[in-house]
Amino acid sequence: MNPFEMVVAIIVVITIGKVLSTRYRAQHGIAEDKNGNAMIASDPDAGRLKEEVKYLKERVAVLEKIATDDRGARELEQEIEKLRDR
Repeated sequence: MNPFEMVVAIIVVITIGKVLSTRYRAQHGIAEDKNGNAMIASDPDAGRLKEEVKYLKERVAVLEKIATDDRGARELEQEIEKLRDR
C-alpha cells in the first residue's frame, strides 16, 4: 500500500466514524453548543407533559380513594358531584 492510499484510507475511516457518532448523538437527543460541548436537547413539550402527568396522577388518586372507601352510596354520589363542580 503506498502512502497516498494509506492517507485516503485514514480519511475514509475518520469520516465514517464521525458520521456514525453524529447519528448516535442525534438518535439520543444530544446536541452541541457553539463551542462543541455536548448538551442534552430539551423537549419543548416536556414541562407541559409533566404538568399533565401530575394532574392525571391526582385524578387517579381521587378515583382510587372513591373506589376503595367503604362508604354508602349516598356519600359516594355526593363526592362525585363535588368533584364535578371543581
